[in-house]
Amino acid sequence: MPTPPWLDTAPWRSSRDFRLTWTSGTVTLLGSVFTMTAIPLQIADLTGSPLAVGAVGAVELVPTIVFGLYGGVLADRADRRTVALVTEIALAVLSALLLANALLGTPALWPLYAAAGLAAALQGLQQPSLEAMIPRLVPHDQLVAAGALLSLRWSVAGLAGPAAAGLVIATAGVPVAYLVDVATFLVSTALLAAVRPVPSERDAEAPQWREFTEGARYAARRPDLLGTYLADLAATVFALPTALFPFLARELDAVWALGLLYAASAAGSLVAATTSGWTDRVHRHGRFVLLSAAAVGLAMAGAAAVPHLWAVLACLVIAGAANWTGDTFRSAIWNQSIPDELRGRTAGLEMLIGSAGPALGDLRAGGLAARQGIRAALRTGGLLCLTSAAALSAALPALWRYDRRTDPHVRAVRAAAQAEEAAR
Repeated sequence: MPTPPWLDTAPWRSSRDFRLTWTSGTVTLLGSVFTMTAIPLQIADLTGSPLAVGAVGAVELVPTIVFGLYGGVLADRADRRTVALVTEIALAVLSALLLANALLGTPALWPLYAAAGLAAALQGLQQPSLEAMIPRLVPHDQLVAAGALLSLRWSVAGLAGPAAAGLVIATAGVPVAYLVDVATFLVSTALLAAVRPVPSERDAEAPQWREFTEGARYAARRPDLLGTYLADLAATVFALPTALFPFLARELDAVWALGLLYAASAAGSLVAATTSGWTDRVHRHGRFVLLSAAAVGLAMAGAAAVPHLWAVLACLVIAGAANWTGDTFRSAIWNQSIPDELRGRTAGLEMLIGSAGPALGDLRAGGLAARQGIRAALRTGGLLCLTSAAALSAALPALWRYDRRTDPHVRAVRAAAQAEEAAR
């Protein structure tokens, strides 16, 4: 039967545990948007300082890196479902403490920063286990479709979450936003608890320091895998400068459209996700990773060149769709070709890159815009992303040639997955 042009839901239909994990993650993500919106707003109300609000990112960065790397080791040592469940419960308790602080007559400032840092640490511990679970929950030939479904929830949350959170906070107040997050955590925890255990196949010894670098050494030995990380960095560092959007809105004389600028990329991702049936017919995933990065760069350079708001929004929608496509095929390469015993640690590395790229991108864009202007920062970033994609194609031909039908790593992982399924 030919693959339909719309979203392929085969993993959702065939795997009960994937359904539960996907739904749990979607509920968590939608609820967390309420807290991510409420914390900066509370800090702004308490301090009146943009610097105090910006400091939240600095508080989150180090825990994300340190605990993301440790979470990768833990995912390869412990039961991944258990790690995800325990951290989910801890995140629910953290949201409850934020609710208690918000209900005080005069909320304290320090718990907001403490909660941001602790949440970043817990998410760093949790995310590698959640990502490393997927190849164990879904048949190997459905991993591309699973990646598309996982990306879909980010698109939905990026569109619906901020608008819903802003409306709730404006009409009912900050405490209700935290209450919504607590309620969603209760639902997501119950769903995650129903997932079968996903134990590690390695001996559960205490992690050794050398294990933190094994994922990086494995990636360095595989030029195709290394190229996926570098392509991701090229897109996020050079061509996704969300920090410039408030200034771009002013330059376009459309401050009222700031929300549209933020939502445009998510809209592009959503359109790409809901029409992603074609992705399962693609075998040369590396080629699409590189072409997607180039398309993101071209779209952002286009956004710098066009004079009108709606044309800028169209370019951002295209960039979002291209970025979604790159993410989907990167995820497919990771899930289909990395051995299970290393999947957690490489997921920690992926999380590190995914966190550092946007932060560095905003820093690059802000510094360049201060010297040369908003349009120059957008144009230069887009062209650098395009150039980087071309350079990676030339320097790492293994990524351009990657084919899931013939790649030896894919064959080995597929054989291991089939052996595990046969043994059940």
